[in-house]
Amino acid sequence: MRDPPWKKNPARAELLALYTQIDALLAPWTCPASTDCCHFGRTGREPYPHAVELAELRDALAARPPPRYPPQAETRRHRKRSLPMAGEGERRCPVLGDDGRCRAYASRPFGCRTYFCDRAEGPGKWPREEVAAIAREIAALSARAFPRDPGPRRLVPAMSRWRGSTDSSKRSG
Repeated sequence: MRDPPWKKNPARAELLALYTQIDALLAPWTCPASTDCCHFGRTGREPYPHAVELAELRDALAARPPPRYPPQAETRRHRKRSLPMAGEGERRCPVLGDDGRCRAYASRPFGCRTYFCDRAEGPGKWPREEVAAIAREIAALSARAFPRDPGPRRLVPAMSRWRGSTDSSKRSG
């Protein structure tokens, strides 16, 4: 029996409910929106999403129109290049757009939702136990939805395996 398309998959509904929980739990905390955490070469850290989260991310990116840049009329020689910042190398989040914004913010993985830099501020002690409990629920959901390979795995290599694919009904990871 074929799995339903990702938008209708019960695992997606469960994942979105868990994302709603973590977002509500961490709503009192603020982030300066610097995107420093999206530049893995700067931080030396990278999110490790589970297969169920990669399926959501893949679907969100596939639903977006393809990037318009560079225009078709430009030749390879005249294209502008978006270069990484000094010392960053290629270790920036592949979901980060050239405008510096996340191209799939609503579908960003758990690690991106909880990945606070030293400048993040909140009302007292960060709810470590509650965050960890939701992380365990996402891991369990991924194990049920993708039993052969539930994850977690580094974001960049995981995305590089399916970058360019537009079939959002395929299992990712």
